[in-house]
Amino acid sequence: MQYDLAVVGGSFAGLSAAIQAARARRKVLVIDAGLPRNRFAAHSHGFLGQDGRTPGAILDDARRQLLAYPNARLVKARAERARANSSSDFEIATDGGDTFGAARLVLATGVRDVLPEVPGLAEQWGRTVLHCPYCHGYEVSGGPLGVLATGPMSLHQAQLISDWGDVTLFGNGLLEPGAEEMAALHGKNIRFEPATVQALEEDGSGGLTVRLDGDRKAGVRAIFTAPRNTMASPLAEQLGCRFTDGLLGPIITVDDRQQTTVPGVYAAGDAARAMHNIAFAVSGGTFAGVCAHQSLVFGQTSSG
Repeated sequence: MQYDLAVVGGSFAGLSAAIQAARARRKVLVIDAGLPRNRFAAHSHGFLGQDGRTPGAILDDARRQLLAYPNARLVKARAERARANSSSDFEIATDGGDTFGAARLVLATGVRDVLPEVPGLAEQWGRTVLHCPYCHGYEVSGGPLGVLATGPMSLHQAQLISDWGDVTLFGNGLLEPGAEEMAALHGKNIRFEPATVQALEEDGSGGLTVRLDGDRKAGVRAIFTAPRNTMASPLAEQLGCRFTDGLLGPIITVDDRQQTTVPGVYAAGDAARAMHNIAFAVSGGTFAGVCAHQSLVFGQTSSG
């Protein structure tokens, strides 16, 4: 089946791209496996007009609004393969055995978080183990907070999060701050704990117990960390898109119109930018959808 635009990924960026093209009366397909990155979070914050709602409820509304357009279709499946058939045609195959064609393609495939290997951490991910203070910091603010080091950037993360509470930076055997770095931490009243974190456990009151070497422990309301990111889908690599090294992992390289290095392929959302939240995803997806549509009207521009 042939579409004007196929969007792979039906979360905030993908649906935002799709609705722009649908409103332009183009035939639009969204392929989505139903596993958004923020499915572990109970609530979304900082997204204008939607603050405090669950991510799933926001997406349910968005899907209903998209499918109110008769020229839009949503297929629940995982897109497993993509290839260019010609300079202006792409083919996408799903795990259900279906194959779809499209003149333009938007990759809103997201990233996968590679969490630190600390017992108990994965079970608390999105609850009391968090990554974005702008998304979740206010709700846990005003008390003891932790930052679990994953690399040198954790020093900056700890300084940032000190605006939300009293921070302990858990080095976990990965950090040895120098004199200048320690002075910067002290300037923000940040305590540095070099010991290895043995486990994270619920404390029975909504917070966390951090178990350390030597049978010691510390209590925090929540702990922030910066997991490594990997691509959640192989499609960008299959299509030959170029990648840029980000602070936490690779991101799909896009130009100032959200087009990748493969003409006719656009990208948006967490897979295509270094900073992540819903508002950024919606903004990038909206622009990708607009630019993909305009390329259908005015002709495809090359990207390099």
